[in-house]
Amino acid sequence: MTRGLTEKQRRILEFLMEYVNENGYPPSIREIGNRFSISSLRGVTVHLDALERKGMIKRANTSRSISIIGKTGATAPTKNVQMIPHVGTIAAGVPITATQNIEGYIPVPQEMTGNSANVFALQVKGDSMIGAHIMPRDFVVIRPQQTADNGDLVAVLLGDEATVKHIQFTGKVVKLIAANPAYDPIEIKREDSHIIGKVVGLIRNYDGTIVM
Repeated sequence: MTRGLTEKQRRILEFLMEYVNENGYPPSIREIGNRFSISSLRGVTVHLDALERKGMIKRANTSRSISIIGKTGATAPTKNVQMIPHVGTIAAGVPITATQNIEGYIPVPQEMTGNSANVFALQVKGDSMIGAHIMPRDFVVIRPQQTADNGDLVAVLLGDEATVKHIQFTGKVVKLIAANPAYDPIEIKREDSHIIGKVVGLIRNYDGTIVM
């Protein structure tokens, strides 16, 4: 139900639902401003903040991060999609999803992200994980965490790039295990390992179209 919303809030909410249903991902703040002739980005966020307080949407701190969660009474189903950053080469000493690391944004179902605002994606390079059905150019969805259990599929920072491997702990030694017999394990010391997250989802790209 949309009771308790102002007329402008109701119209913005309806626009959000229509946009998500048509495109599979939410509009940007600038697109909302253009639709309603709101000249400033701050003017848009005031309305979005109100919709979030009233339990109609949920937002994260990334572009196109609006999710419709309230009972709107809409007759058409909405797609709960979250735009997560695609991270490329990682600059040392800065947060993983800092602007200088981000190459773009990818729409991902919230069922995959757990509605976490910090989830991000990495694109797979090479064929070292084909035994785990992870192919070159796939995107793996990463939930940030610094710990892992033995055998977890994780993203680990090596230099300024992240690699995705199964992790194996043996005393003070950490091994990153590929899912392809052509690749030897990568052995690193536990104190030198930097786990940046656990793989929680996979997105495959067929002919340039992202398939989830």
